[in-house]
Amino acid sequence: MSDFVEFTFRGQPGYSEPAAREIITSSIPVRTIAIYCFDPRAAGAPQAVADYFGDEVYPGDLILDEAGTKIGSTATVFPLIVGGGRATDALRSITVSHHLFGIERVVVVHHSFCGATSFTAEGITTAWKHEHHTDISSLYDWDGISIADFEKSLNYDVSLIRNSPGTPKRLEIYGLFYDIGSGELTEVVRDVPVAAA
Repeated sequence: MSDFVEFTFRGQPGYSEPAAREIITSSIPVRTIAIYCFDPRAAGAPQAVADYFGDEVYPGDLILDEAGTKIGSTATVFPLIVGGGRATDALRSITVSHHLFGIERVVVVHHSFCGATSFTAEGITTAWKHEHHTDISSLYDWDGISIADFEKSLNYDVSLIRNSPGTPKRLEIYGLFYDIGSGELTEVVRDVPVAAA
């Protein structure tokens, strides 16, 4: 059985962590992370984000070398798909994305008629206990899971990202509402550092 080492940067001759990071950064020009829900009805969110900012590319094209090997991409928006489009599930990926790509912007997108608007913390924990015989009431920060009010949830998520030690202070952070019917985005929150404005 293969350990797949030949498919890793670390397994390449002359591996250097700074050099590998530079290769990744220079071959994939991502600038913006778009966090949105896994609901298929919200699949247009990253394209809407690219259109909203106007200087972004999504989905972009793959860049191939002479042998046809995929070595890069022209996409500048990367989708980060998590339940409800909630930031609590995206924090680690924001840190890693900035380390590898030097992202400049994070956009949290919550969409109309999201499943996260259908339950409360009490409702899901009660149902879980009844159906699975496990108490999950202290497992999550419930303010970051369900959505009772889009404006409050987007403000909460933007604040959560801004206050995370894994978020560079210079990142622009936006909270947008996505109408799955019209495909339109509405800006609800903008947290842009003064130096970036």
